[in-house]
Amino acid sequence: MDKIIVKDLINLSLRAKDKENAIKEMASMMESCQRLNDKEEYIRVVMEREGLSTTGIGFGVGIPHGKSNSVNIPTLAFGRSREGIEWQSLDDKPVHMVFLIGVPESSASNEHLRILALLSRKLMDENFRKNLMEIENEDELLSILGEVFKHIAA
Repeated sequence: MDKIIVKDLINLSLRAKDKENAIKEMASMMESCQRLNDKEEYIRVVMEREGLSTTGIGFGVGIPHGKSNSVNIPTLAFGRSREGIEWQSLDDKPVHMVFLIGVPESSASNEHLRILALLSRKLMDENFRKNLMEIENEDELLSILGEVFKHIAA
């Protein structure tokens, strides 16, 4: 059983300065891990979703997501930017942590909602967010996020 997040889906130093480039940078990680069969289509779906309303939820967090046949298995990628990324967030502040979610169109219709709900619940905890910003290695971060999503298989 594949995990929803693996070490190669974590980037602790995103280079992107804006939302679209952050999504592209993280989608490339997904593609490298064979989680996507059509990166451009996935990016299009995620950006289309962004056009409906921002996924910058505040607290320096963005949770872009897309449901598409271009996604092979349910996937979560994590990216962090110390400088911050312009995201048109609900609180008008830059995003420092990005959780990019991808689920196949064919998967259970509520799979991405389960992932969003678990993530949102944890992100309400200020210590959890602070911990994610301070972690210096991917293994440690993977351990924490793996625990959050241990009941969701890819």
